[in-house]
Amino acid sequence: MEIKNKDLIKLYNLPEKVIFCKRCTISNQRPRITFDKDGICSACNFSEFKKNKIDWKKREDELKKLLDLHRKSNGEYDVIVPCSGGKDGSYVAHQLKYEYGMNPLTVTFAPSIYTDIGKKNLENFCRIGGFDNLLKTVSGNVHRKLMRLSFLYIGDNFQPFVYGQTNFPLHAAIQNDVKLIFYGENGEVEYGGDMKNAYSPTREITDHNKHYFSGKPPEFWEEHGVKKNDLVTYMAPDIKSIKDKKLEIHFFSYYKYWDPQENFYYCVEKTGFETNDQRSEGTYSKYASLDDKTDGFHYYLSYIKFGIGRSTSDSAHEIRDGKITRDEGIALVKKFDGEFPQKYFIETLDYMDISEDEFYRVIDSWRSPHLWHKNEKNEWELKFPIWKSNIF
Repeated sequence: MEIKNKDLIKLYNLPEKVIFCKRCTISNQRPRITFDKDGICSACNFSEFKKNKIDWKKREDELKKLLDLHRKSNGEYDVIVPCSGGKDGSYVAHQLKYEYGMNPLTVTFAPSIYTDIGKKNLENFCRIGGFDNLLKTVSGNVHRKLMRLSFLYIGDNFQPFVYGQTNFPLHAAIQNDVKLIFYGENGEVEYGGDMKNAYSPTREITDHNKHYFSGKPPEFWEEHGVKKNDLVTYMAPDIKSIKDKKLEIHFFSYYKYWDPQENFYYCVEKTGFETNDQRSEGTYSKYASLDDKTDGFHYYLSYIKFGIGRSTSDSAHEIRDGKITRDEGIALVKKFDGEFPQKYFIETLDYMDISEDEFYRVIDSWRSPHLWHKNEKNEWELKFPIWKSNIF
């Protein structure tokens, strides 16, 4: 197929002028993020708000009242927790079960290609943590086709997994007569994005298309030859079913202070969570997003499309959380951001049925001229990396 250059500025409403937050390492190229007049991003401003303005005891009282409304005494499940066995979902599930007396059903939409550590952490979560888990594994043929199409047309191989991760918990809730779904953090406000739910505990189903699906819900792929029957697994239940069941989606981060590194320490102790034996490609950490051999390309494509790689994302929130300084974050971004995910490259190409030449054509088609140029060695280079920027 012919790969044509995409106009990212229009597609994601990106500013043409690149600026960086004065407190963290994120830029204004993150979709939906906003900056105040002092050059501080919305995620940093929210971080200060949650540190200094929120009465967390009052929020926990709200949580207890909510859980009392949904708690069942007959042994049936009373809350759905999406969880892969990673640090964040495991933390939420363990808190709800052992601190607040709920009976969660944890649900997992299987990764495209499981890593050994991903499988082990899910097994540990169930065995050591003591949780029931519903694992959804979809047709490999359909998932591979969707992953290939998503890579070609929206520049994100991870989109089919995001459909399932978002919509499978809704189906599980309806099938098990559970009205409460608990996610971990509200990523839009914690990491920079749409602030409409910054002061609300809940999430609206209607936000999914804009926040998680790049404007391309599962049914979009019918235009590209995927049968509707094959897409049902990835689609949400109809809105009427959701309303009739009175489903509620809540963020745990609204009720309890959210700190990913502290979640990690908690789950090492409580659920047998283990880190990778080496850092993840593209960043310096080794305890986040460990389940899927293909996820490195999701982060790499973010670097290509927005100039925001995995190390930028990790360092930005760790600066806000007080784990590292901004100068340390910039040094880590310079060292690791944009590192090519070589480890599972051939396996990922084979999974998507894409040649190496085609892969690189697609990658280069997503390089926007406002972010990228060829240097004197004829190599692609970011025009405005944070370590060269004087816009502080």
